[in-house]
Amino acid sequence: MDRSARLRQVAWVVMLMTLTTSGCTSMGDYLRNGFKVGPNAAVPQGATAERWIDESDVRLREDPVDLERWWTIFRDPTLDQLIASATRQNLTLREACYRVLQSRAELGIAQGNIFPQKQEMFGAYRRVGGSQVTNDYWAGFGNQFFDQWNLGFNLTWEMDLWGRLRRAVASAEDTLEASVANYDDVLVTLLGDVATNYVQVRTLQERMDLVRSNVELQSRILVIADRRYHAGRKNALDSHQARSNLAQTEAQIPQLRIELRQACNRLCVLLGMPPADLERQIGPGPIPTAPTSVAIGIPADLLRRRPDVRRAERQAASQGQQIGIAEADLYPMFAINGSLGYQASNFSQLVTSPALNSMVGPQFQWNILNYGRIRNNVRAQDAKFQAMVAVYQNTVLKANAEVENGLAAFLHAQERTKLLNESVDSAQKAVDIVFKEYRVGTVDFNRVALIEQNLVQQQDLQAQSHGEIAQGLIRVYRALGGGWQLGPDPATVAPLPPTRNPNEVVPTPPPDGLNAPAEPAATYQRRKLPMPEDASHVRTGSSAMVAPN
Repeated sequence: MDRSARLRQVAWVVMLMTLTTSGCTSMGDYLRNGFKVGPNAAVPQGATAERWIDESDVRLREDPVDLERWWTIFRDPTLDQLIASATRQNLTLREACYRVLQSRAELGIAQGNIFPQKQEMFGAYRRVGGSQVTNDYWAGFGNQFFDQWNLGFNLTWEMDLWGRLRRAVASAEDTLEASVANYDDVLVTLLGDVATNYVQVRTLQERMDLVRSNVELQSRILVIADRRYHAGRKNALDSHQARSNLAQTEAQIPQLRIELRQACNRLCVLLGMPPADLERQIGPGPIPTAPTSVAIGIPADLLRRRPDVRRAERQAASQGQQIGIAEADLYPMFAINGSLGYQASNFSQLVTSPALNSMVGPQFQWNILNYGRIRNNVRAQDAKFQAMVAVYQNTVLKANAEVENGLAAFLHAQERTKLLNESVDSAQKAVDIVFKEYRVGTVDFNRVALIEQNLVQQQDLQAQSHGEIAQGLIRVYRALGGGWQLGPDPATVAPLPPTRNPNEVVPTPPPDGLNAPAEPAATYQRRKLPMPEDASHVRTGSSAMVAPN
């Protein structure tokens, strides 16, 4: 038997003894896991409901649903423009984009560790002095000097026998996919927030219009009360009460303006611009009208559509790889070391055969007497994995609940709006009748005030309920994970209408490199993720091996 065959046999015997005397992985598991120690942890399926609570409602359909551009169902061009601008300019989305780049680079680092971990070239020059007198107090600073030139190359390559480095690559790939899912989740949240705040703006505008119309009506009632007082047919009671009611109604306008300004400022932040008079830019408009029915598919689709569910699942999978990485520390590390260099006293003799020296050979390092630190680290990584599995399962439950909450708001807001419409119609007729009777003096002012105040309240509730229908539908689509497939397309983005004030400062748009999608930097389920142009050098494909520089 030749020497190399004998060495191979010894290596296999050492590996077998190591697997049987160290760690927690059997030889069978080691082979099944692809020559890797530690478990191939699998994230369990999240528990979802078999059906929706309101599935019997005719307004719910289980048709295949396309949620990529769900906001277009409102048929509101201004909302479309706001969505397009936000996807280009939102800074939180841009931050998530760079998080993907960071994960992409960290994956490249992990992949590079598969190759020889230490590759260094070195060179040095020293002027060395010595002394012939050994007991000289200034030993080392004598009168004999010589030069020493060194030039060489060192290499260290850890052999990944236990899968530590390969699991690190798999963990980095899972982290990359989690960062892409996080980008998708930020996009879903952004779309929902823009639509929600836009509906709030339109609802507040509608409420202010209703208040103004009631202020006009109450002003006419006050004029009648003042005329009667000055004519001597009534005392000042009706006049003071009418003025009090008018002031009370007018006092709602400043509060609504505060809420409107806050909603517009939130929209400005979502658009990635400083607070501006956004109300003037978008102008007046009606509350977006939602359809009466919605297609939602089945609950199990949440696991596929919700980016936060995918993110939690990928994070748990990444942590599962850390268990094997920690367990690999229980086994010896084998490496190959090599060096090739030259050493000479004269530079002219440096790169010559007599100056050549080289070395190559294996080494191993085994952390023994670790006092349970390594095993406890394995237990800690496993506990962390179990905790992340619980986070994933809880995320699935929350996703199911969010959809149900949105459906309840959408369906019941329609019923509430229908009843409020009837209430407002009746209240408006009552006000018309009592106003005419008050003018001719057949009813007292208390009844006029009571009926008119009821109209103000019912109209305000009616406007809010119209907005709640749209808000409920937005919550449904947001909970279903709608819009994550969207990617910014500068060619289809229409700018917001310019402000009418020529003195108003228009915010500077972000650099073109951050507007336009460049070479995609990551993929997830074959979907391109738009990236800034300065990231176009990053390779595509999360599983491609990147060679070291």
